[in-house]
Amino acid sequence: MVSLVNNARLRRHFQQRLLSWYDRDRRQLPWREDRNPYHIWVSEIMLQQTRVAAVQGRYRRFLQRFPNVEKLAAARESSVLAAWSGLGYYRRARMMHAAARIIVKQHAGRLPVSSSKLFTLPGIGRYTAAAIASIAFDEPTAAVDGNVERVIGRLAGTNLRGEDLWQTAQKLLAQENPGNFNQALMELGATICLPRRPRCTVCPVFHVCRTRSVLPMHKPFSRQKKEAVHYALHCQNDLTFLVKRPGDISLMPEMWELPQIESAAGAAPWLTLRHSITATDFRITVSKIQVRPTAGGRWVSRRQLARMPLTGLARKILRAANVI
Repeated sequence: MVSLVNNARLRRHFQQRLLSWYDRDRRQLPWREDRNPYHIWVSEIMLQQTRVAAVQGRYRRFLQRFPNVEKLAAARESSVLAAWSGLGYYRRARMMHAAARIIVKQHAGRLPVSSSKLFTLPGIGRYTAAAIASIAFDEPTAAVDGNVERVIGRLAGTNLRGEDLWQTAQKLLAQENPGNFNQALMELGATICLPRRPRCTVCPVFHVCRTRSVLPMHKPFSRQKKEAVHYALHCQNDLTFLVKRPGDISLMPEMWELPQIESAAGAAPWLTLRHSITATDFRITVSKIQVRPTAGGRWVSRRQLARMPLTGLARKILRAANVI
């Protein structure tokens, strides 16, 4: 890696090989269709800790509902959360909504063009700021996500961390085409330089890789916690009874879900499924039983459900029941 970073000729060859491969073989993804800064921002926030397959359809629907930053800023938070439903990590949507209002109020509806100014907005960290600035505005700054960290680590033959990693990424950056170069490194990590089984035989930069299929040590596997939760599905004609999560909790505050019950109370489970949130693997049991309406809950019509901020699990259950 020392020679790759410090040897201008070798570095240039590496950049050209990677960019040519990206131009030829990159995936056709909706957020790559233009360089609209708002579109790029939305996609980068959606893609945080979320699979590409889960984002593609929701990205288009989100932009149909909020086609520009002004529409997003003017919307109610509940409407933004409803459009976000199913993507998880709802704090991202809340922070993006807050940032949209700042952009409209303080920046005349235009995203800041520099990574340093983007970094000051809610929900935009170092990676996201660099990704937006390089892709939308051609700022020559490296963007380091998990895929890039793995690719650079394998190229170097060692796990780089912190500023060493960011400085190495900056030295490798193709200054004249930073947006595509950053995306190319990410694409390489997502499609070829995979965590467990890298596809080294088709890697466009295999010739400069020090690892060559010998993987660096991975972090120890963290076993998921397991927990059983019971829910009641209570429907009457066109109405379903839902409850609102408290606003002072860290996980999905003020989202709507089915009422939890201690157990199925002797009723046969109508549905069982698994659902993972962060480090917990939930075993979900749903019973079609009547519940007593409680504070914080209300009857909701099918029409209202489409615009309510439902938890991903609630949406999954209601779809299984053909309620939505």
